[in-house]
Amino acid sequence: MRSRFDEQLSNLSKELTTMGAMCEEIIALTSKALSDGDKKLLSKVFPIANDIDRMERTIEALCLRLLLQQQPVARDLRQISAALKMITDMERIGDQAADIAEIVPFICEKPSENCALIGEMAKAAISMVTMSIDAYVKQDLDIAHAAMVKDDIVDGYFRKIKRLLIDMIAGMPEDGEYALDLLMIAKYFERIGDHAVNIAEWVAFSITGEHVEQNQ
Repeated sequence: MRSRFDEQLSNLSKELTTMGAMCEEIIALTSKALSDGDKKLLSKVFPIANDIDRMERTIEALCLRLLLQQQPVARDLRQISAALKMITDMERIGDQAADIAEIVPFICEKPSENCALIGEMAKAAISMVTMSIDAYVKQDLDIAHAAMVKDDIVDGYFRKIKRLLIDMIAGMPEDGEYALDLLMIAKYFERIGDHAVNIAEWVAFSITGEHVEQNQ
């Protein structure tokens, strides 16, 4: 009975890893489309967003079956409960990447140094997602905490980009709409980082039984 349950938990981890990989891919695609000015890449974004939505429903059904059939307790219960919370954040990451993809066509013909900075911001966000899912699979508290701390890097990029864009608007008011589009994209990447922090916090909860927020 326990071996069957362990097999199902292992399957849950694999499904979460797959969903996490989709999140990483969709972030990378939108970032590359922005930095390279390549609208063709955007055609791949929305199907992945739909796949992420389907994965959320699949994993949710798996978690509910485990809860109803196995009636887990203690750490097992926390692990499944955390997975249910994590997939909500991953689904939102997919949505926000799709939101970025809708803005990119309006600005990708006018690349700037800000696009490169946003690309670095996106890489940091991808790393946070990767670390958070890895922390869940390995049930590793240190990796979860490292993912939370990395949010400071994403926030730092956002503040720098915001300052540069404010200066751009002040110096070239005619580029105001372009600057606001870039700021919106940077804000979406910041939110993606926040969702990765949420995932890491739920991983920490699944391990310790305590919900510790990043700023505590």
